[in-house]
Amino acid sequence: MRWHLAILVSLAIAISYLDRQTLPVAVHSISQDIPLSNSQFSALQSAFLFAYALMYAGGGKLVDLLGTRRGFTVIMLFWSFACASHALATSFALLAVSRFLLGMGEGGGFPAATRAVAEFFPARERATAMGIINAGTSVGAVIAPPLIAAIILFANWRWIFVVTGGFGLFWTIGWMLKRFPQKAALDHASHEGAQATSDTQVLRWTHLFTIRETWGLITAKFLSDAAWYFYLFWLPKYLYDGRGFDVKAVGAFAWMPSAAAGIGCLLGGSFSSYLVSRQFSLGAARKTALGLSATLMPFVILIPHVDVSWAIALFCLAYFGQQSWSTLVMVLPADLFPQEVVGSVAGLVGFGGAMGGIAFGELVGYLLDHGMGYGTVFALAGMLHVIAFLIILVCIPAVDPLNLKSLGYEAAH
Repeated sequence: MRWHLAILVSLAIAISYLDRQTLPVAVHSISQDIPLSNSQFSALQSAFLFAYALMYAGGGKLVDLLGTRRGFTVIMLFWSFACASHALATSFALLAVSRFLLGMGEGGGFPAATRAVAEFFPARERATAMGIINAGTSVGAVIAPPLIAAIILFANWRWIFVVTGGFGLFWTIGWMLKRFPQKAALDHASHEGAQATSDTQVLRWTHLFTIRETWGLITAKFLSDAAWYFYLFWLPKYLYDGRGFDVKAVGAFAWMPSAAAGIGCLLGGSFSSYLVSRQFSLGAARKTALGLSATLMPFVILIPHVDVSWAIALFCLAYFGQQSWSTLVMVLPADLFPQEVVGSVAGLVGFGGAMGGIAFGELVGYLLDHGMGYGTVFALAGMLHVIAFLIILVCIPAVDPLNLKSLGYEAAH
């Protein structure tokens, strides 16, 4: 029953990535009714990411307050109606409102998924369960281009948002009818360790901002996710504007990089684990895998200068490298910080990533609207992971558990 639950949550994450791809894939058709400049397109993505970043940090609190079943229900209903509301938009401003609301809803998705894993899976099964759930990101992104292209061919663009919003409503029905398992018992050793820590130490949350490793992770995620959200949101538009694709061609080819991203998710962490099994230290294993992932990213600089088939292949390479990188970066908080603050650190890191997406997206829109071509944009994006890797090397010299006292823990009273 627990694994059925993991698959159901994975479907929710797949719907999330499908919903967030509706606008980028359909932008060519939407622009025929609601003209959008590159700067306006960037602003729409920024509206989504700003709300997403805020709820990424606050969504866990909401689910803790309402419980897993009710919390996930509220979140899914909210983002499904927000997605459907795009169909009613008649202006850029209304599109921006819908995009902001969608970001608010989807920002609570991963915190709710994490809560479900923590509540219903023992520690020894949680990594596998989260792997199943994370696979939903690639499933949703792979399905989006061909599905949206098919809808546009048989109906107008507004139906895309009605259909994708409807998927969330059907999921909610299944979620509410699902019989939940009993809460999973924690492994005895991990339970005792957590109890001992919580009984003796209390964290001052503000102290996280005084730690070099926290800022290293936030800054690295800010830079790397700046590139990632550019690839994720601008790939279809680049194929329309830069390569002359029509909606059929985008539907036929734009899913391929997302499939490569799914492979990157699985292989990045697996390669690091393999190195550990071969007697590499944890730090060497993590940094070797991160470094190899980062070295793949500058190849995107070639995209505007090669044939379209090679451009798609390079996008696949970039998506693979990015998701391999991202998997490893999000493991680092658990490697470095005590269990009690891993969630807080991960929330700050995710917030930093979304802010990077906003900043770079706005820059891209400005550059393209002021005569700078995609060559300049890809040149900038291609170097961001390399810089992020150098920051990790400087700010995280050793991948070892940090000393609790240096994190601002005090004796509990």
